[in-house]
Amino acid sequence: MSPIDTSSATATAATTAASPTATQNELGAADRFLKLLVAQMKNQDPLNPLDNAQVTSQMAQISTVSGIEKLNKSIERMSSGFAQAQTMQGAALVGHDVLIEGQKLVLDEKGVTSGGFELADAADNVRIEVLSGVGAVLDTFDLGAEGAGRHAFNWKLKAGMKPEAVDSFRVTAVHRAAPVASTPLMHDRVQAVITGGNQLTLELQNSGNVPYARIKAFN
Repeated sequence: MSPIDTSSATATAATTAASPTATQNELGAADRFLKLLVAQMKNQDPLNPLDNAQVTSQMAQISTVSGIEKLNKSIERMSSGFAQAQTMQGAALVGHDVLIEGQKLVLDEKGVTSGGFELADAADNVRIEVLSGVGAVLDTFDLGAEGAGRHAFNWKLKAGMKPEAVDSFRVTAVHRAAPVASTPLMHDRVQAVITGGNQLTLELQNSGNVPYARIKAFN
């Protein structure tokens, strides 16, 4: 018996799989794999059929593609849910104070303001300098020894000092006369929430638009 020539049928099946119709596109990659596998099995050479390893390999490909599609859809749903939850959380912050990296000082109606800082290491002494808009030192006070981490301070306007002169502060920390790295922290107020783009952004009263990830603490 002469071998059966299946090259034409195989080529036809391959051409069909390589040029999917609109309906096949809707069915997805998994269905296209299945159709191709069935076509190969129908048109295989009886004298040289697909072995179990080949069939298993192609079924594994189908499972992998299907699993990846399901995973991608799950991630999309999770991302969407997370974005919605973050937006709701951000909206609840409107009108509240937050702590972010910065040096701005804002006085309340009683002439009192507050700020903070983070120390990379423990310090023998921490000094706070209150500055004007041009960088002139308006007042200086020492906080003494402070450990590594986050700290806060309050300051009250001195008698005879103009409120509009107060602008910002500077932190100087030392340990055995060597400088200790510090990060100034300021209070600001959330005025609005911006949801465009890939991240939540808060519109702050004094700092403008700030990514949600930059918020250190909420009051």
